[in-house]
Amino acid sequence: MFRRRRQGTEMADELPERDAISVPLVWVGTDDLPVQFLNQFVGLVQPNEIFLMLGSLVPPPIMGDTAEERKAQARSVPFVPIKPIVRLALTPERLKELISVLQQTMENYETQQNAL
Repeated sequence: MFRRRRQGTEMADELPERDAISVPLVWVGTDDLPVQFLNQFVGLVQPNEIFLMLGSLVPPPIMGDTAEERKAQARSVPFVPIKPIVRLALTPERLKELISVLQQTMENYETQQNAL
């Protein structure tokens, strides 16, 4: 059984440290995946698992010459669909790891923006 090192670049066997084996991890094929825009998120909790649904909502076009026309058109929309992009299932520990990665990514982004 392998375990991920904190940096996410290597894995070490679950053996004692003196017997651990490090193997590099390489993300392969990421350029082949489409980039999806996400703006909707739902999390469901079960005893030992968490389900995340990530999707995209595109508001319907509401057009009209007057505010009343736009309001009438908006009232006629029965619902706004959310397109599901991915459903994920994670253990609580993996969710904590994902949260940590997201927090670090946000910190990196904010640092970069402040440097501009």
